[in-house]
Amino acid sequence: MEFLFEAFHLLRGQGAKIFLCQSADKKCSEHTAVAALDAAVEGQSVIRAFRSACQAHGAYGMILHSDRGSQFTSAAFQKVLAQYSAVQSMSGTGRCYDNARMESFFATLKKEKLYRIRTEQMPMAQVKSIVFRYIMTYYNRQRINTANPGGLPPATYRQAARGLAA
Repeated sequence: MEFLFEAFHLLRGQGAKIFLCQSADKKCSEHTAVAALDAAVEGQSVIRAFRSACQAHGAYGMILHSDRGSQFTSAAFQKVLAQYSAVQSMSGTGRCYDNARMESFFATLKKEKLYRIRTEQMPMAQVKSIVFRYIMTYYNRQRINTANPGGLPPATYRQAARGLAA
């Protein structure tokens, strides 16, 4: 199994931030539940999100694609990767090829949803709900995804692939 992993800050009013850490199955581009969508310390959010993704997929010994952000290169995160026998893959500095699909996902999330609403004026719970619904309901289950054969949405592609394997 291969995971794509990325994190970014969503700014809110008066300098408040929501930290979103997202993982995706590289095979079908399906994004897991938003495992860390809070104002917590970045490093701890990444660790919590990684553990949550591993538990959701029963993953062990996977390849994890990420960028070279400090939250992904920290000693604490490396220790957690070792606990799951995960191998981390990162492209060189200034090259996003290893994690380009995840970078593309965040660009899509921003263009299709976040830049169209005024998150800085919303309570944190409302912003979390909007992001969660976009990812889990729309992106995974309805949105055409050109990375998948036939443009199938990620959840539909995963189900079809499981049906063929049975």
